[in-house]
Amino acid sequence: MTDFSGFDLSLVDVVRLLAVLAAGYGAGLVHFATLETVARRIAGGRLSAVALQIGRLAALGLFLFLLVKLGAIELLLGSAGIMLARSRVLARVRAEP
Repeated sequence: MTDFSGFDLSLVDVVRLLAVLAAGYGAGLVHFATLETVARRIAGGRLSAVALQIGRLAALGLFLFLLVKLGAIELLLGSAGIMLARSRVLARVRAEP
């Protein structure tokens, strides 16, 4: 049997990790929800789509960079939050007529 006694998490650590997961979910929601706006602007030939796309990627890149600075577990949880948000946004888009 595996011994996990060396892995000690306090309540503060658990709350912090849940906050990272929630922050990843929020960042993912914003990132993927604005994708439709970018696509419409590109289809409409608007140059503002390029700036919005660069902003979306820069914001997500900055978020991931900050998670790297926090640690591996935080990066994994933040990325999991982003992927959960992606699934949520895709499910909502697929449900639209």
